[in-house]
Amino acid sequence: MDIKELYEALGALEKEKGISKDFMLVQIEKAIGIACKNSYGGNDDMVVNFTDDSVEVRLNKTVVEEVVDPNREIALSDARVIDANTQLGERVGVSLDPMEFGRIAVQTARSIIRQGIRDGERGRMYQDFLVHNHELVTASIERIDPKSGNLALKFGKADIVLPKSEQIGNENVREGDNIKIYIVDVKDSERGPRVIISRKHADFVKSLFVNEVPEIQDGIIEIKSVSREAGSRTKLAVFSKDANVDSVGSCIGPRGGRVNAIVDELGGEKIDIIEYSDDPVKFVSAALAPADVVEVNIIDELEKTCKVTVPDSQLSLAIGNKGQNVRLAARLTGWKIDIRPESGFFGEDTDESTDNDSENEEIV
Repeated sequence: MDIKELYEALGALEKEKGISKDFMLVQIEKAIGIACKNSYGGNDDMVVNFTDDSVEVRLNKTVVEEVVDPNREIALSDARVIDANTQLGERVGVSLDPMEFGRIAVQTARSIIRQGIRDGERGRMYQDFLVHNHELVTASIERIDPKSGNLALKFGKADIVLPKSEQIGNENVREGDNIKIYIVDVKDSERGPRVIISRKHADFVKSLFVNEVPEIQDGIIEIKSVSREAGSRTKLAVFSKDANVDSVGSCIGPRGGRVNAIVDELGGEKIDIIEYSDDPVKFVSAALAPADVVEVNIIDELEKTCKVTVPDSQLSLAIGNKGQNVRLAARLTGWKIDIRPESGFFGEDTDESTDNDSENEEIV
């Protein structure tokens, strides 16, 4: 076996696929062991030694006076050719030439090495994504499926798919474009790593603000909660740990530069940035922006229910299109909100309330 060619091949594999040479040497040793077992009657008591110049394979056999099983035993006279001090009952390593293994054994060894390469690729991919779990990353678009609309992406050396269901509306993207994605979760399985990526997830917007606003990166401003209906509207509650730093203003940025950059990334999605408060009256009131609020009455603190009064002219704005504004406000605050007009014309039997019971709830 030409060890230099082997090392060159493993070096190329490591460079191309990111599979370490040491990992593959272990797989090769495993393959030789299986081939040895298949060729020598189940005897897999062997030692493989890789050096810079050669690879040596030795099969251990028991020294006996009369050989009954040549696959596991060696005559004393033959053993003493290998080691002159060998005694009966001892184990002696007999040099083997892997090229002399049977055809089936060689095929089995090749299969194990191929499986080792696949395992190595999956392991590398899993570790690559695990490092970036719950983070925003950039991938390139390799292909757009014309039927499903799914995007085939390249991230590092890995191929991943962004389903149409996790994209923001009808995004205008082309093959070759770079696109930001959020890694929602990474799971290991028998079929390899399962990577869940999204542009619709609420934490996608949260991560965009983390990247765009230095005060968030520095820990001065904290994102308390996010609620989102992707492609339409997001509400973001922020809090400043420094009384001299305006949390909302910092997120908007000079002349709106920071928030506008994020809106552009989201394809024009509206963003309401709200100052967080421990006082539920203030928080709920702010969360219903852009509508004005006359009064917030806490009905049940334990159940987190409240009744909000708004000017008659602001009722539709407070509720929003198909209830979107009050629905996002409820998810953002964690409170069930019952909205009533200031005139009371609505009537006590009319229920325009909403709650935060949603699978998309993002309470941080």
